[in-house]
Amino acid sequence: MTTPAETAYAADRSIFGKVRRRLSRIMHRRRARRGPDRPLLSITFDDAPLSATGLGAEILERHGVRGTFYAAAGLCGQIAPMGVCAGPEDYLDLARRGHEVGCHTNSHLDCGQASGSEIREDVDLNAAAFKAWGLPAPENFAYPYGDVSAAAKSTLTSRFNSLRALHPGIVSTGTDLNQAPAVGIEGPEGEATARHWLRRAKAEKGWLILYTHDVAPSPSAWGCTPEALERLVQEAKNEGFDIVTVKAGIEAITYATS
Repeated sequence: MTTPAETAYAADRSIFGKVRRRLSRIMHRRRARRGPDRPLLSITFDDAPLSATGLGAEILERHGVRGTFYAAAGLCGQIAPMGVCAGPEDYLDLARRGHEVGCHTNSHLDCGQASGSEIREDVDLNAAAFKAWGLPAPENFAYPYGDVSAAAKSTLTSRFNSLRALHPGIVSTGTDLNQAPAVGIEGPEGEATARHWLRRAKAEKGWLILYTHDVAPSPSAWGCTPEALERLVQEAKNEGFDIVTVKAGIEAITYATS
């Protein structure tokens, strides 16, 4: 196991950073051609600390559903602010059990700050790690820190079927899949926020993507409790959502008949 990672990095929160992220939403768009036929929910885990690949996955499986885990190979075994990160065998086990393992760059790169060539090189390293581990090539991507730029979208659009960001929203007809919205189950209000968006997704018959990091009784600021995750999964099932991986969600909106 490596030494502890530095204190939590934060993406650029300056006015410049906020404007860059806002402007990126109108550039290099890849619009969803249609929304799903029925409400969809995807539950995703970023960085994949061991509590997510363990307890988080177990909760989903108890309900007969699977999730998407965005992996950065360079974090494997490291001690991060949300706990020890999973390793290759953990990801292989997830894949064998039917979960999806997506790309989160290799070094947890801030794609909003990096150049296109830096992003390409880092993603290539992650793909090489997946291949060495025996995992299939990742089909979907999540921006570390949710930080996005026009260069990142342009570089990654041909590599992945979706590029997930961190701004809240619902995937429906016209949504930009190169900067797909997602809602966090994190912090004191995370569960309540997720419930609000579940209600909206049901009313709009859209696809809601939730994200979190660790799943623990005393989670980090970026995680949630097992009870919160359990309640959200149960509520989604009760409300008639199909709970799917991001890969399956992309397939659903690609072949939707509405």
